[in-house]
Amino acid sequence: MARIRGRHAARRAATTAAGHRRRGGLRSARYRRGLGGTAVAAVVMAALTASQAPGVELAGDGGADRPGSAGDRTPGDDEYATELPPLESPHPPGTSEPGGSENTSGIPASVLAAYQKAARSLASRTPGCGLRWELLAGIGKVESGHARGGAVDKDGTTLRPILGPVLNGNGFARIKDTDGGRWDSDTTYDRAVGPLQFIPSTWDRWGADGNGDGRKDPNNIHDAALAAGGYLCADGRDLSTGAGLDRAVLSYNNSSDYLRTVLAWFEYYRKGTHAVPDRDLSVLPTTPGVGESGSGSSPGAGRRGADSADPADDRPGKPNRPGEPSKPGKPDKPGDSDEPGDGDDGGGKPSPEPTGPHAIERVGAGKFTAVAGEDFTGHPVVRVETAKGKGVKGVEVRFEVRGETEAAFEGGARSATATTDAQGDATAPALGAGGRTGDFTVRATVPGKKLGSVDFTASVTAPRADTLARTSDVALEAGKGGKFAEAVEVKATRKGKAVANTTLTATFGDEEEAGPYFGKDEQGTPIRRLADLKTGADGVVALPELFAGDRPGTYTLTLTAEGGAGVQVKVVVKG
Repeated sequence: MARIRGRHAARRAATTAAGHRRRGGLRSARYRRGLGGTAVAAVVMAALTASQAPGVELAGDGGADRPGSAGDRTPGDDEYATELPPLESPHPPGTSEPGGSENTSGIPASVLAAYQKAARSLASRTPGCGLRWELLAGIGKVESGHARGGAVDKDGTTLRPILGPVLNGNGFARIKDTDGGRWDSDTTYDRAVGPLQFIPSTWDRWGADGNGDGRKDPNNIHDAALAAGGYLCADGRDLSTGAGLDRAVLSYNNSSDYLRTVLAWFEYYRKGTHAVPDRDLSVLPTTPGVGESGSGSSPGAGRRGADSADPADDRPGKPNRPGEPSKPGKPDKPGDSDEPGDGDDGGGKPSPEPTGPHAIERVGAGKFTAVAGEDFTGHPVVRVETAKGKGVKGVEVRFEVRGETEAAFEGGARSATATTDAQGDATAPALGAGGRTGDFTVRATVPGKKLGSVDFTASVTAPRADTLARTSDVALEAGKGGKFAEAVEVKATRKGKAVANTTLTATFGDEEEAGPYFGKDEQGTPIRRLADLKTGADGVVALPELFAGDRPGTYTLTLTAEGGAGVQVKVVVKG
């Protein structure tokens, strides 16, 4: 009871210092990872710590010692919202008192369904994890304000990209581009992506298909929620314990302030919540989360909606400066809407149109092999898609040969273009292997669009014979104990052309020791098998002298070339 009284006293002190939350709401400061909040926020957060699960040990801020910092970056390595839940317990719809917390406890229906579905799925996959959907809701609230208040399409994909700040080391972590700009439209540095703010390299490992459409898209709330759940349950964590819950949240963002904020919302949602219509900003929390401006004093301030603020205010990765007030809302221009293509993609450029190119994907094989001097039989194929995964017709795709190779398109060109068909597919022109063996890359891009790139691996191998044949049709006959007058000579060809420097073996197999042989070794043992025979520039190899042996009969000499081509030669020893 003493802890409870102390907690409530601290909350009252914080409320008095900042102005009653019912009247205007605490104006939460959004700050970068590792930086402290205002004195008021510190008091409130300290008070909230008392309500956490027993045994929770908070990690230090800054994240300098967080595991995997050199490789698998955790999601959320950027800005996050620091608004805390109301002091009042949530009321169910229609029962809240004036000024109560009904608005804050509401979660957009599509987003709420995604959290709950992901938790159910993880319960069957990792039953020992104990993940509750309210934890996903707490993270989703802090990271993106529940996908900007449920601004998603019918499939759960955000109507506009939600991007964190550029991770260029200027106040944030420094992470060089890992996705070719595919998800974050930045080919220099990475940015956290989507409603649950996955860094591209982390999504590459943990990405999931939560809505069963065959795609793993960090911009889709169903995919992102399932991936976040899998990430939180990793390494056998038990989230039903305080220590396990602590470690899971800190793995998402190694900051004690972040931990306190997420767990505060987690506990708040556990006390009660309800679904509200997607994008009904009148019944949503006031802090928009990552990629949005700071909160206003009225519900929905700082978000773009029916009564929208300036779209520049909710540009991902552009927080207000300390002490700088949020920009006042501006009315929308006639015809403005929050559909794809409206607003900003986080880099100061308009988002793509709903039917415009959004991504470039590989179609079919990613590796091709050809023999030196020939053409590749397969062709690299890519598909240009909209944000909803539909092919885009008429887009020019550039295919470029990269690496030390003689491979080239028609006319010796190192690059060529192709236009997407009705399905959005573009097929590279025929590619000649050249005479040099080795590996190289064919890269596909869309000129003038930051869609990333697709790489295909190609290998040029030395020619292998498809045919072996004797160069003479003279019968090979000799008397026992004698020597054959004519040497055995064969030629290796491929598609009728001589194959030089290819390896052959020659053997009489399991014939008895008295049969034909190729001379004797140092111990005087007859040699009946030869290896590492090499064809000359004309594709011909002549075998050493052949001796008849002491037993008359008909024998079979088998010659096999590298790659499997072979020929059998009849050898007769007369009595």
